Amino acid sequence: MTHTETKALTAQIPRPLAEKVDQMAVRLERSRGWIIKQALTAWIDQEEERSRLTHEALSDVDASRVIDHQAVQAWADSLDTDTPLPPPR
Repeated sequence: MTHTETKALTAQIPRPLAEKVDQMAVRLERSRGWIIKQALTAWIDQEEERSRLTHEALSDVDASRVIDHQAVQAWADSLDTDTPLPPPR
């Protein structure tokens, strides 16, 4: 088992959220710290992916790899019809 250096962080959180953490810890038979570490890791992963996708999208715009707004709107409007259009490319 690899041991990673750790650092304690302190945060004030609303009591209802703390109670949910405690309930989750009991239900999963894990420590409060484990629950918080899992949640924080998942949130950071999500934010890093959001940032990556944003940079990718901005690169597409810079390279003029975009889809015309009217084509997207026509496609979106067609989704509620009996003959939806294929997604614009």
